[in-house]
Amino acid sequence: MNVTDVRIRKLSDEGKMKAVVSITFDNEFVVHDIKIIDGQNGLFIAMPSRKMGEGDFRDIAHPLTSETRNKIRAAIFDEYEKTLNEMTDKTE
Repeated sequence: MNVTDVRIRKLSDEGKMKAVVSITFDNEFVVHDIKIIDGQNGLFIAMPSRKMGEGDFRDIAHPLTSETRNKIRAAIFDEYEKTLNEMTDKTE
């Protein structure tokens, strides 16, 4: 399974949520609403989730292996950095 497209759908300078991302696999399957969050130890991705009961959240879609998670994270952060650099170039 290969990541064939990453789209940064929403960027934010305010708050902990920095972006909302959609990622496509093999030009056949897409996952929306992956979030880039600025946490205590730096940026991380949060998979789409749904509130279950009183304050508990459960991932709707997520990778089953750390290798797959790392592949997804790398593709997302590469596109995120590219988008930030393009925005910086436009403002200079």
